[in-house]
Amino acid sequence: MTKILISIVGPTAIGKTKLSIQLANHFNTEIISADSRQFYKEMQIGTAAPTPTELNAAPHHFIQHLSIDNYYNVGAFERDTITLLKQLHKKNDVIIMVGGSGLYVNAVTKGLDKLPKVNHAIRDELNTRFQKDGLEGLQFQLKELDPKAYRTIAIDNPQRLIRALEVCLSSGLPYTSFLTSQDKKRDFETITIGLTAERELIYDRINRRVDLMMADGLLDEVKTLLPKKSLNALNTVGYKELFNVLEKQWTLDFAISEIKKNTRRFAKRQLTWFRKNDKTIWFDYKTDLEVIKKTISKKINT
Repeated sequence: MTKILISIVGPTAIGKTKLSIQLANHFNTEIISADSRQFYKEMQIGTAAPTPTELNAAPHHFIQHLSIDNYYNVGAFERDTITLLKQLHKKNDVIIMVGGSGLYVNAVTKGLDKLPKVNHAIRDELNTRFQKDGLEGLQFQLKELDPKAYRTIAIDNPQRLIRALEVCLSSGLPYTSFLTSQDKKRDFETITIGLTAERELIYDRINRRVDLMMADGLLDEVKTLLPKKSLNALNTVGYKELFNVLEKQWTLDFAISEIKKNTRRFAKRQLTWFRKNDKTIWFDYKTDLEVIKKTISKKINT
């Protein structure tokens, strides 16, 4: 039988974790997380990481296996996941991958372009500029150096913006000149399942999830991380807003409203990214599990 990776994608708070566990139990298999913030053990509440009950319901990989002090990027994730998949596919023909980090999903299913080595001094300088002056100056610089990248990447994502700039400045060439449309050959076939809903419903689910996070102690979690707020992992919705509360810059109510707004914007970007893949099989988040299972089984057997 052909080895299969079932990739579950969609906006935050849509129900991907629940579906991944249901499918893992159905196929008697294991789950790989492609959520780049759930890697970190110090960030449980604000990343909506699977609960202990959910983790016990099926074997999981790449959940809270790192510290925020560890430098880890999408290239390392691609390498580690492909290695793990080779091992897991020896005992299971079907493996589940779930997560809303589009670049990390693509790294596994399509592969990354080979980018040049960067000057770490340049990266450090860009990060310092970001911490001191924010995104606007960096965005303007990318627009000058690589207009195509400025138009196509998520320029409000500091990690993506700095990555593009460091490649431009280290190589003397546009970041987009290193990008190709060729997918890497994989030893498995990917079936991508997307969950979605009407926009207002997605936004309502996000708002309710943020309220639950606050009730579960998100502010206390963020307090423990304040001394390390400059780390890239913590430049994350839900954390950066509450840092402003702890530093007496914002009120708590305002910060919560900003978390909800920024999470809604993130969900919109997720949908835009995932809809670029015309092979994704989309389901309304309320679709009966049997319908999804039958669709996947039919796809596997064709």
